[in-house]
Amino acid sequence: MVPMNTRWIQAVVVLCSALLAAVAHTEDGPGCLDCHTADADIPVHVVFSSVHGNLLGGGAAACTGCHGPSEAHDRRGRRNPPDVSFGPKWTSDLEARNGACQGCHAGDKQLLWLGSEHEQENLACADCHTAHSQQDPAMSVELAGDQCVSCHSRQRAQMKLPSRHPIAEGKTACTDCHNPHGSATDADLHQVTLNENCYSCHQEMRGPLLWEHEPVTEDCSTCHNPHGSVNDRLLTARGPALCQQCHSAAFHPSLPYGAEGLPAGSSGSSNRNLVGKNCTNCHSQVHGSNHPSGARLTR
Repeated sequence: MVPMNTRWIQAVVVLCSALLAAVAHTEDGPGCLDCHTADADIPVHVVFSSVHGNLLGGGAAACTGCHGPSEAHDRRGRRNPPDVSFGPKWTSDLEARNGACQGCHAGDKQLLWLGSEHEQENLACADCHTAHSQQDPAMSVELAGDQCVSCHSRQRAQMKLPSRHPIAEGKTACTDCHNPHGSATDADLHQVTLNENCYSCHQEMRGPLLWEHEPVTEDCSTCHNPHGSVNDRLLTARGPALCQQCHSAAFHPSLPYGAEGLPAGSSGSSNRNLVGKNCTNCHSQVHGSNHPSGARLTR
């Protein structure tokens, strides 16, 4: 038979345990981890290994920081969605989902999200980002490109052409040129103009130069396709055809060259401008020159 004092101590211990559990439940919020246990819902618990789980304080606070108090969802026996749900079982409206993210991510590169091209396409942050992940693929140089080309199929094809930026090799990334969260410039570029964007890597082309080539100072994409090309150096066309799109007449005869100028062509003789590649054989400083005699971009 258990002595009275022992039973009294046991009762006090049980009561204290219940009180501590109630207090802990109240402090932690709706007690998310009471149901979402590590054994039952492993993907949920991955958040505690990520920056989100650490910054939001851990425990249920890491859940309610993004999903809201969700008191209706916490009522046992009822299948009510959280206040903010990112799917797939429940999906809240777009404004609520993006608002949960923008509560913290509202400055710096996310400053121009409202009104941006992606926002107007009704994209949610969770369409690109994975919050319950130790490493968000969208934040990885090696994996972020896959996120972009899953929608931008034309650029996906161009990035596999012979001349391209080394995005597939992980040496550059789409985000080196574009800000997916919005920009004040066309195509969500980081810089105020396309040329300034290019100069951030290709500084040797910046100038100012004594002799400048007008298309270069106006727009790099006049001659180059930044996402990829079948022509060398990302050119939109091969020389001399590229040059002759502007230079229909020059200080020397500028005639359209065709197959008849190739060896074994109908003319019977080969044209040196076709056989010897193109105009850049002589006009080698096509981006501009600082040489006193470089008015024709020959040196």
